[in-house]
Amino acid sequence: QVQLVESGGGSVQAGGSLRLSCAASGYRYSPNCMGWFRQAPGKEREGVASIYANGAFTYYADSVKGRFTVSQDSAKDTVFLQMNSLKPEDTAMYYCAAAMVVGPSRCSGASERYSFWGQGTQVTVDS
Repeated sequence: QVQLVESGGGSVQAGGSLRLSCAASGYRYSPNCMGWFRQAPGKEREGVASIYANGAFTYYADSVKGRFTVSQDSAKDTVFLQMNSLKPEDTAMYYCAAAMVVGPSRCSGASERYSFWGQGTQVTVDS
């Protein structure tokens, strides 16, 4: 059974940076698609970023383009989300998710494609 554990969340002032990590374990075959999602109170869960084949292809929501970067370590067991120039609107619970997909076009922000989810880590951006 695949387990995903997020870490790195916390409180930061607007304009600051945070780096989230997602450690994966328990897999027989490494997922080829890892995604980051977020959900704020009263809002729908949204896809933030995803990475396919160790960065061969990436996806970013328009709201985070140019500010967030998703990456993966060489062992394929940890995925990162570097968040720069944080805004109060970025405040949310952030989740990582894993999927096995047949091509990069399916590694995106559609949550139904992801089979495994982490417990979430809270990010709070103060104005």
